[in-house]
Amino acid sequence: MSDVRRLKTYRNIGIIAHIDAGKTTVSERILFYTGRSHKMGEVHDGTAVLDWMEQEQERGITITSAVTTCHWRDHEIHLIDTPGHVDFTIEVERSLRVLDGAVAVFCGVGGVEPQSETVWHQADRYHVPKIAFVNKMDRVGANFQRVIEQIEQKFRTVALPLQFPVGREADFRGVVDLVQMKQIVWRDETLGSEYEFVDIDPEILGEVTDARDRLVARVAEWDDQLMERYLQEEEISAADLIPLLRRLTLQLKIVPVLCGTALRNKGIQPLLDAVVHFLPSPLDVPPVEGMNPVTRQNEHRLSSDQDPLAALAFKIFMDQGRKLTYLRVYSGKLQVGMDVLNASKGSREKISRIFQMHANKRERIEKTGAGDIVAVMGLKSCSTGDSICDPARPILLEPIGTYEPVISIAVEAKTRGDQEKLLDSLAKLSEEDPTFKHQENPDTGQTIISGMGELHLEIVLSRLERDYHVGVNAGKPQVVYLETLAEESWAEGVFDREIAGVRHFAGVQVHLRPRERGAGNRVAVRVRDGSIPEMFYPALEEGIWDAVGSGPLLGYPLVDVDAVVFGGTFLEGVSSELAFRVATAMAFKNACEGGKPLLLEPYMSVEVLAPEEFLGEVIGDINARRGRVESITSRTAIQVVRAVVPLSRMFGYSTALRSATQGRATFTMHFSRYDEASGS
Repeated sequence: MSDVRRLKTYRNIGIIAHIDAGKTTVSERILFYTGRSHKMGEVHDGTAVLDWMEQEQERGITITSAVTTCHWRDHEIHLIDTPGHVDFTIEVERSLRVLDGAVAVFCGVGGVEPQSETVWHQADRYHVPKIAFVNKMDRVGANFQRVIEQIEQKFRTVALPLQFPVGREADFRGVVDLVQMKQIVWRDETLGSEYEFVDIDPEILGEVTDARDRLVARVAEWDDQLMERYLQEEEISAADLIPLLRRLTLQLKIVPVLCGTALRNKGIQPLLDAVVHFLPSPLDVPPVEGMNPVTRQNEHRLSSDQDPLAALAFKIFMDQGRKLTYLRVYSGKLQVGMDVLNASKGSREKISRIFQMHANKRERIEKTGAGDIVAVMGLKSCSTGDSICDPARPILLEPIGTYEPVISIAVEAKTRGDQEKLLDSLAKLSEEDPTFKHQENPDTGQTIISGMGELHLEIVLSRLERDYHVGVNAGKPQVVYLETLAEESWAEGVFDREIAGVRHFAGVQVHLRPRERGAGNRVAVRVRDGSIPEMFYPALEEGIWDAVGSGPLLGYPLVDVDAVVFGGTFLEGVSSELAFRVATAMAFKNACEGGKPLLLEPYMSVEVLAPEEFLGEVIGDINARRGRVESITSRTAIQVVRAVVPLSRMFGYSTALRSATQGRATFTMHFSRYDEASGS
């Protein structure tokens, strides 16, 4: 088969939705009806093929995006089932970055839910054409028309229903295809595998005819010829509508909407037909663009085996200690034993194995080409977002955007044996997941792990124990406070003691003055009256640096202080370096107590993105956390609140924010500055 003919039959699609809209059930039915799996996997039984991790099966949610390949009507569909929980947003982000189209699943009862908005906007950012599938039409309260109105209103797009539901709620029997004007009936005894097109029930024919008329009228707005034929009341066939619907979908002007109930095995085959009819092949998307790292010129690669190799590593997975790198091949060929260049790292590597993935099952293949999504072994230095290319024609593709972690906890190994494995295991987990970070706090000695939410960190802790066999105790991280002075002060310290039969004596006078916040400490010796010989100056400085490490209030380090030694007392034959060092520390501490010491705490810059109706709740919560709102700006339908909040009050904020805003607000947080601690 020629390059172009092969690529025309490819569909790289993702299933995206809010948690519990039925994404994985839809994906499982797709695998069953395309013959990819011979048994229907069920999420509620923990038997879903694509939810293969233990944690996914136990919780009944998708945690990691699963890749598979299936065939429908002579087309090859590469499918990625993505998570719906906000904590795993990076999985959706990196999947959409390499996909050409998406199926957005909505609950017929819940409609457009909070995370649906997040994933939809992610798809828009990458200009990914979409089909909407309204699932759970058999549930009490399901309303097809209401969901369509919500899609139009919240996403400001044109949602075109291509189907009309037959029956409501428990009486949902099937759909009418408005494009072909035929009713589709599924046979329950064959688990929905067999279905037939029949004439439309007479009692709904009037409503269906009106719905078809509205569909044609709206489509005709984009095509003058069709509008002319519509106004002359000519017959408009499916062959007239399908190419135009495809063009408008690819241009992101419309979103075709279908409906069904995946759990009751109705509506999946027409959805697969819509994927083939309306979503893009690799040839329908613009050529991938990147920069040549040598010439610094922009270049592009056509979706063709004849162009030089260009691929993007969009996911890393550690499988029993071996690194599996998921690649989207945009152009060129990739085969086992081939030398490739990691343009992001500047390193050359060899492809040792290539796999076609089916969730966690692998099928070895010798070569692959443009348009494929595969996993490879051998890329040792590769990480998420790296560009893999032909060494002779290097290209650096746009990396995958990531998110900064917003919540942290402290972990410690249970045993000495676990301690040795802990850091290595954390490094492997953070290589898999760019939103997971770990570091050792130099002040407290704690290992701090950070992620996108409490569930995210819960899964990480579970994987440490199950996958890496590392026992850990988890707690809250300690907030590192600092101390400083509010006023300048003077003091003297005298050390006069006999040690091992030898007398040591020194007297030191110190002047302390507060500096600007963040200016750091400064130490100077300016003894102008010659009361202390120069040979003791280093001991004087060491005495101050010793004392700075522990403040007078709670023993936290002292910062932003100007310390000057300006005088003292020296006795020939009795004064020593030890005496001057200790006397300086004593003088420093005495001066601190007279300088009105203050406790400083870390403040974080917080940016909250929330729908307008929740603005009051967001601001009220920030005020309750001793935060200060600095600005509120509008970004289309979203309000952006920027505030400064003490870190000590930010623990548990992600959960509180979701509760207060029905999960529709998101936030980012980074260190701002140390400032005076208020309250307790």
